[in-house]
Amino acid sequence: MKIDRMRVFVTRDKDRPRVVVALDTDDGLTGWGECYNHGPDLALPPILDYLYNFLAGQDPTRVEYLYNLMLQQNRFPPGALGLSAISALDHCLWDLAAKAAGVPVYKLLGGEVRDRIKVYAGVYTAPDAPAAKEEFDRLNEEWGFTAFKLSPWRLDIHAHRWGEVVRSSAEYFRSLRETVRSDYDIAFDAHAKIFEPAAARQLGNALAPYDPLFFEEPLRPENIEMWGDLKQGLNCTLATGESLYNRNEFLRLLQVKGADIIQPDICVVGGISEMRRIATLAEAHFVSIAPHNPMGPLATAVNVHFSAAQQNFRILEYRLPKGQCYVYGGTDIQTREDETRYVVDPYLPKDGYLELRPDRPGWGVEMDEKAMQEDGYIHWQRRVPKRPDGSYAFA
Repeated sequence: MKIDRMRVFVTRDKDRPRVVVALDTDDGLTGWGECYNHGPDLALPPILDYLYNFLAGQDPTRVEYLYNLMLQQNRFPPGALGLSAISALDHCLWDLAAKAAGVPVYKLLGGEVRDRIKVYAGVYTAPDAPAAKEEFDRLNEEWGFTAFKLSPWRLDIHAHRWGEVVRSSAEYFRSLRETVRSDYDIAFDAHAKIFEPAAARQLGNALAPYDPLFFEEPLRPENIEMWGDLKQGLNCTLATGESLYNRNEFLRLLQVKGADIIQPDICVVGGISEMRRIATLAEAHFVSIAPHNPMGPLATAVNVHFSAAQQNFRILEYRLPKGQCYVYGGTDIQTREDETRYVVDPYLPKDGYLELRPDRPGWGVEMDEKAMQEDGYIHWQRRVPKRPDGSYAFA
């Protein structure tokens, strides 16, 4: 069995562009992978074309061999776009290897250590407590969710005194706890918008009395030592890692004791091959892993297999493939709806978990090539806020 073709689909996941990759073999198998949506997404096809030169004619079951070949041909460490492309190709290789063996991918990873994968629903805004209750209860009734992630921001953080921003966030969480069911877990994603570690600690400690599932990514990722400083005196569970790229960056984060939960993205770090290395490092530091997954249903399928086989897995971020579009921030429930069509049979929650598919080889999903071609590319770029003085703030 040899790899003899690559196909790249520039399509969309609701209102976001996605780049999906297929590797075909000479005996008729196809492996699938999904790139991360860093932007500019249209830069990914030529990178994939370049990387395919290292895979053409190779045996796809030599996953580690080919993964290392893609990494090592980069004299300088690949960045966001390079690793996004490598991630998708790594997904394809694992899918092909499992299909060749006639087993789910998690069987090649040592077998499942759990029977189902717990997920939380990304709401991503900060709706008023009654509206949040209504949304949580709807998601619980329809899909069994008992864990949710919100934004902590009730005020424009650049237009108000910081102490007032913190007070409003704490009051908001208190009102949530008084309004929603007591068994609901609630996480808050600060979206790397805070510059000073002391300010991030102040916000985290204001949320702490109301028991957040975790306080996510308050700071930018570049200075990893600052995460260790932040953890000193922080009284709630700290999660981060979506913006880190490889095992070496995560090792440094763990060495400085900068997180209680790490959140690598399987479409960012280099695919399952690198994700497993990162998770093993975390396990040795008694840190759990909650993969970052705001992506499409193929990325979710890849995460299901990783999570099924990883002992220190905690919970998986999840977006329904049909329904609300993605938006971060603000105080309203997202009302725009759309559908992601490139996976025919996506993993859908039951009682708040994703069930394994032991009778289906590879990722266990069927791809719709016609839908990918029909839906096509949709432009997207990050909105960068401005401060009152006219300077740009963190997106």
